[in-house]
Amino acid sequence: MGLPLLAGCAGTGQSLAYYWQSVRGHLQLMGAAEPIADWLDRPGTSAALRERLELARQARSFASTELGLPDNASYRRYADLGRRAAVWNVVAAGPYSLTLHTWCFPVTGCIGYRGYYDEADARAEAARLAAQGLETSVYGVPAYSTLGYLNWAGGDPLLNTFIAWPEGDFVRLLFHELAHQVVYVQGDTRFNESFATAVERLGVERWLSERSTNRARADFAASEARRAAFRTLTRDTRTRLASIYASNRAPAPDHAAQAAMKNIAMQQFRDAYAALRARWLAEGATAAQLGGLDHWVATANNASFGAQAAYDDGVPAFTALFEREGRDWPRFYAAVRALAAQPPAEREAALRALQPAAAPAPATNPPPTTPTPKAHAAPETPIARHPD
Repeated sequence: MGLPLLAGCAGTGQSLAYYWQSVRGHLQLMGAAEPIADWLDRPGTSAALRERLELARQARSFASTELGLPDNASYRRYADLGRRAAVWNVVAAGPYSLTLHTWCFPVTGCIGYRGYYDEADARAEAARLAAQGLETSVYGVPAYSTLGYLNWAGGDPLLNTFIAWPEGDFVRLLFHELAHQVVYVQGDTRFNESFATAVERLGVERWLSERSTNRARADFAASEARRAAFRTLTRDTRTRLASIYASNRAPAPDHAAQAAMKNIAMQQFRDAYAALRARWLAEGATAAQLGGLDHWVATANNASFGAQAAYDDGVPAFTALFEREGRDWPRFYAAVRALAAQPPAEREAALRALQPAAAPAPATNPPPTTPTPKAHAAPETPIARHPD
């Protein structure tokens, strides 16, 4: 019974080995989690971890009392996995497309990634897809959501993979993951991730203004300014690549011309990032803070651009809906549930109607899916969202 509920569970046509690694990996993660109170009572718990667990308690309470997010078992336990990521996700796309290759699973529907608890297994899957002519990306995922299905078994735990993040990034991840337990539409990644990203941004803004310190607010503002500039750069690049790839639908596409234009677009992207990076360093950012972005840019391809699009493109529409509902969280969630109940075409049309005129339109060929495990990245990386 539990198999379809576990993150990354295999669906039709998937191997028994994939089922087994999913079950084993998730059970090991759940088994490593202990209640926050037990960690705080333990003499060997470090002062830094104690501070973060107390922060987690406060943020978890804030999420339910102030943001209307579920008050359940999730994020009331902590696990040290002894590794840098909870899982590793594989994404893939064609050489002239931003549409992600998909896998289909029982609960989440057809999604644009496949998750592994062992990095070597993820890279082996990426190599298999690359041999078929696809562009691939493998990235570590600090946290993922079980969508509330396993709250009876203790819920999703806090993990060492993100516990030490800067305060603003730490609490926003909790808000994002809990948002998936409010509304989740099977097979509609852009809707799910854009909604959760809107909740996290609105929620962290309120948290920082009401509960945080001037230093934490300043640090988050600087980091968020860099993220916003990077989002603009990658969105513009996605739009340009989508335009180049649009001719791929012609009866006889000129792949040589497309490849040349793609190479120019990617080089211009890297050059523009180098200019941004130099400016950020001059403004006081450190090389360590920019390491995640540096790696993303160095390895960027259609797969990584396709995965990123799901998290950002619909956020302005959900933010506009929040304002329309008077910034009232229960009314906002009710409106989102009403959208989620609509057929896909009507739901997409309603989101387009909500999109502010000044905001960029959704990227052409958005990835069709992405849910659990989530693609969250560490702070200062473009797939926050995570990583998910």
